[in-house]
Amino acid sequence: MTGIRFDHYDWAGGREAMLRFGPDTGPIVLAALPLFEEANRTRQFACTILRALAGRGIGSVLPDLPGTGESLVATADATLADQRAAYFALAHQLGVDTYAASIRSGALLEGDATLAGRWHLSPQTGEDLVRDLERMRAAAGKPEGDYAGNRLSPELLGALREAMPRGEGRCRIIRLDTDPRAADATYPGAPLWRRSEPDNNIELAEKLAADIAHWIAA
Repeated sequence: MTGIRFDHYDWAGGREAMLRFGPDTGPIVLAALPLFEEANRTRQFACTILRALAGRGIGSVLPDLPGTGESLVATADATLADQRAAYFALAHQLGVDTYAASIRSGALLEGDATLAGRWHLSPQTGEDLVRDLERMRAAAGKPEGDYAGNRLSPELLGALREAMPRGEGRCRIIRLDTDPRAADATYPGAPLWRRSEPDNNIELAEKLAADIAHWIAA
């Protein structure tokens, strides 16, 4: 099967939904959206990348993790440890030929998962994420713990402050050409995660899908 379809996976804390794209055999890309509001802004873009990968014969999954998407776990009850545990379980279920493709703070979710490689688009540290959240909360005049409508626990925020993307092993870092930080490759485009509303960039998505496909095949 090569079309988009609904599926699920199990982890120690229950069952979560996921989308599947492309074939079920061969290398599988395990995609991770950024956390919180940036996930809403980039979901369509991520799906466009995964559809483009399917067109190149590469399968992928886009899971909900505890406290994200359609998860039955409330955002206020979410912990980074549980999100990483769910990610770990799914990566194990998918098998040894699984490659991470994580956007921004999505790279923080990979944890100790066994992966054939890690592809990161503009990876963000947990400290930078929390700083952004606090700045937005202050600008909106929201009370402590309320971040753009998300109720986040002190436990989650504390864990995020210490979280770093993993960069060892086979890891490829991609950035936009306006970002001066070190990268394996850069591409022109606007940071969709900064937009006020969800948006897409089909041309950039096609280029990134080609980058992922060539990296997996190398």
